[in-house]
Amino acid sequence: DNIFPEDPEDGLVKANMEKLTFYALSAPEKLDRIGAYLSERLSRDVARNRYGYVCIAMEALDQLLMACHCQSINLFVESFLTMVRKLLEADKPNLQILGTNSFVKFANIEEDTASYHRSYDFFVSRFSEMCHSSYEDPDVRTRIRMAGIRGLQGVVRKTVNDELQANIWDPQHMDQIVPSLLFNLQVHVESARPIYVASTSVCESPAELTERCFRELLGRAAYGNIKNAVKPVLMHLDNHSLWEGKSFAVRCFRIIMYSIQSQHSHLVIQQLLGHLDANSKSSATVRSGIVEVLSDSAVIEASGSVGPTVLEVFNTLLKQLRLSVDYELTGSCDPYDSNKTTTDQEKQLQEAVIKTIGSFANTLPIYQRSEVMLFIMGKIPIPGIYPALGSPNTGLEGSRMIQVMLLKSLLQVAECYESSNMLTALPSSFLEPLLSCTLMEDPDIRLLVLSILISLIDRHQNTHKFTLLSILSDISVLKLKVEKCSRQDNLFMKKHGHRLYRHIFLACLEENSGRSHYEALFTLLALLSVELANEEVVVDLIRLALALQDLALANDERLSLYNRCAVHALCAAYLSLISQLTTVPAFCQHIHEVIELRQKEVPNLLPEDVFSDPPRIPASLEGVEGAVLFQQCKITEVLGGSGYNIERLNTPFTPQITDEDRLSRRKSIVDTISIHNNNDDNKDSLYLTVPPCLLFLYLFLSVDNANDEEQEKEKRRLLVERFQTAPFEDLAAHCGAKSSLLQSKLDQIFELTIRPPPSPSGSASQGQTPSRSVPVYEMKFPDLCVY
Repeated sequence: DNIFPEDPEDGLVKANMEKLTFYALSAPEKLDRIGAYLSERLSRDVARNRYGYVCIAMEALDQLLMACHCQSINLFVESFLTMVRKLLEADKPNLQILGTNSFVKFANIEEDTASYHRSYDFFVSRFSEMCHSSYEDPDVRTRIRMAGIRGLQGVVRKTVNDELQANIWDPQHMDQIVPSLLFNLQVHVESARPIYVASTSVCESPAELTERCFRELLGRAAYGNIKNAVKPVLMHLDNHSLWEGKSFAVRCFRIIMYSIQSQHSHLVIQQLLGHLDANSKSSATVRSGIVEVLSDSAVIEASGSVGPTVLEVFNTLLKQLRLSVDYELTGSCDPYDSNKTTTDQEKQLQEAVIKTIGSFANTLPIYQRSEVMLFIMGKIPIPGIYPALGSPNTGLEGSRMIQVMLLKSLLQVAECYESSNMLTALPSSFLEPLLSCTLMEDPDIRLLVLSILISLIDRHQNTHKFTLLSILSDISVLKLKVEKCSRQDNLFMKKHGHRLYRHIFLACLEENSGRSHYEALFTLLALLSVELANEEVVVDLIRLALALQDLALANDERLSLYNRCAVHALCAAYLSLISQLTTVPAFCQHIHEVIELRQKEVPNLLPEDVFSDPPRIPASLEGVEGAVLFQQCKITEVLGGSGYNIERLNTPFTPQITDEDRLSRRKSIVDTISIHNNNDDNKDSLYLTVPPCLLFLYLFLSVDNANDEEQEKEKRRLLVERFQTAPFEDLAAHCGAKSSLLQSKLDQIFELTIRPPPSPSGSASQGQTPSRSVPVYEMKFPDLCVY
């Protein structure tokens, strides 16, 4: 009683308080009675509204608590917590803040002995309630909320490392703590005005305090607790429609990703992916918000820690792309719901998913990026190869859109792929279906495929130096990074070079190709010359360029005048480049002379005119011949003198006939490869020809295959009709006869293969007929011989 002054404004009587502290330390068994008495007195003062004495009692309790760390403190703590509970239940804000301050001091004390029966459930609920205070005075409301945040921080500190306490990570507690922190983080995110906190003597804004508390909570989370800590965040963002704004959701997960232990970051990613799956039928803005958070979190995530389910991550994202395409074409996320979606919203989502795929790919090691590219390639619907992967609900347009989206995703991964070995970067299982896409009629798909090839082949960042399709008079200004072609690169070109040349040739046959397509083809040819060219490859590329010139000269009705001029311009630009790379003076001189003559007589065959805006093209190409064309005989002569293979140079380039055109549902291969008859005496122009025997064989096989297919269909129809109409007995007899025939054949085979056991004497007796062979499964063996 003597520690209480007559006037409460005088404060605690320090001399008597020191005596009481000394007495408690000398006789710790009295602590529980001291605590019980002070608790009783505080309850009485609260009831009588004597708040001055309430503050003095709490100060005395705080001092005793800080001074005493004996084994008997547990009973004293119970009295202390009872008084704190009493203050928190009071209606007066000052008493609530006072009780919170005392609890925070208590939470910072490390107790010597464990407590088996203490419960903090009330404090979690009460502090969470204070975090949502709606007191009228805004300043008081802010102080109450900040007290609630510090109280939750104290509960976490007191319980998180104490195995004997109720697990603070249980959903019943996390579902109160996390939303309370997020509510204050959201409400006070724009409040920059700091508030002085007496208990800590620090000026701090509510947003700063909330974020610090949230970070501390997440930093203490172990592997098994991440899910319980993140799930309430997802639920809070759902319940308050905070995905649509994106910025707050991104901020929350930045705090999470930077606060948790780095080895646990993939758990957060997996939860976000699961949440994205669960919201597959939500609005596009919600799905887009989740994807944006995923993309941002992937950048923060430590390299290579996506976890063991790498392909599952990309599978989920690709599934969202597929669904988004369906929703865009049908105009609804759920046929049983009135929730409509718009094309713009779905487009934004698709862009966000593609960006996220690139972000994830950046976190992976090189070998996993290769696996991811192969995985995405296997998801692209390619007619004849993967036809069933198209969308059944949206038809051909849906399949086309999915092809475009998945190729854009593939491009994102390819752009961050770095490999010194082209055999691993472009294996057959990846290259074949990718090149099949170059035969599709959609110009966007073809352009994406060319961009993917360019990204994978360019290993020295030379792409940007070839983006402008023009005549380069001096390539030294480009400062190209060129290295000697490795053995693996030579093997790659020997194995796959002819496929690349063939598809470059066929890409020039497309009537709907535009300027961007020819620029991409020029870049691809240039990169092949810089990155993968040996002497044999250089010869093949020159043959390809000359074959393209012949293609542009031929009056092919499928190629417009613009396309033919563009192919001429492409050949001129590429031959100018390759001549300077080979450093054969006579070759360079011939190319230079032809280009100079074109500038004077037919500038429409050079890229500066063809690819201007608008393009300058002539009325016809009938007079294009002679000296304005690149001459194969001249090129063969000058390169042969420098040691190049003359026989190979003299052989015209002819695309090989394959099944890819039929697989891609394109025109017949006969239409694809230009077949011309040269009736003129002018031998300067070389025309592509297919040998008549080969052409006849191909046509014969095509007709034969068609007849076989018709016969097979008729056979199937008759079989189905028989099983639908014939009596059961006839069917049973027919099947029984088949099985009997099979059994008899098997018996004959067994009879032939089973030999009689050898005679002990080594040969059969004369005049004695050999006994019938006994099958192994009928032989009787002694027990000792059987294992």
